[in-house]
Amino acid sequence: MARTPPRYLEIQQYILSRIQHGDWPTGHRIPAEERLAEDFNVSRMTANKAIRELVQRGYLTRQPGAGTFVTERKAESSLVEVHNIAEEVRGRGHHYTNRVLQLEAIDASEDVALQLGMRHGSKVFHSLIVHLENETPIQLEERYVNPRHVPGYLDIDFTTITPHQVLIEAWPITDIEHIVEAVLVDTATAQELSIPTSAPCLRMTRRTWSHDQLISYALLTHPGERYKLRSAWRDTH
Repeated sequence: MARTPPRYLEIQQYILSRIQHGDWPTGHRIPAEERLAEDFNVSRMTANKAIRELVQRGYLTRQPGAGTFVTERKAESSLVEVHNIAEEVRGRGHHYTNRVLQLEAIDASEDVALQLGMRHGSKVFHSLIVHLENETPIQLEERYVNPRHVPGYLDIDFTTITPHQVLIEAWPITDIEHIVEAVLVDTATAQELSIPTSAPCLRMTRRTWSHDQLISYALLTHPGERYKLRSAWRDTH
């Protein structure tokens, strides 16, 4: 026999539905706990639990003396997994697009060669793409790929498929390395991300392997005010 879900989840689903359908835009004040408790015929404690969890998850914000309001959620990626950014955006119910700025074969600099385990000056494929969520830039992806592993990389239309999709189909990821740091960006990067040069950014350096093959090296730069990185750990013992 199926278990009836807790009543507070019913309230959460109602609130999330109104947000996702645009009925309650960013800044909208939601009904007070007392009103929600009355409408759903539950205790105020149950209504409080529903709201408190949505505040913790970043959908709502409380303003003492004023009420609870819909907040603008930051885009979010996992630190321990690699996901397709297009799917992440669409999974939030938003519109994904990108701009391909560069797609070329270049001579590997000393740093790129070191990161990819290649000789300095070897040919590498280089792509520079801005990813947008609802027409707002959320990531500048600069990626270097070993041509030996994906020889057709430069022929791909990256307006219809992301580099992540291409690489995962050719070489399933078995290992990843992430390094995250706070940075200020140069003028060109700031322009592509539609931010001032004084705005703090998060930069993730990512290397991916497929078994013993080092496939790609990427620099992923996100405006700090629009993005957050998440990590979770569970003790299985």
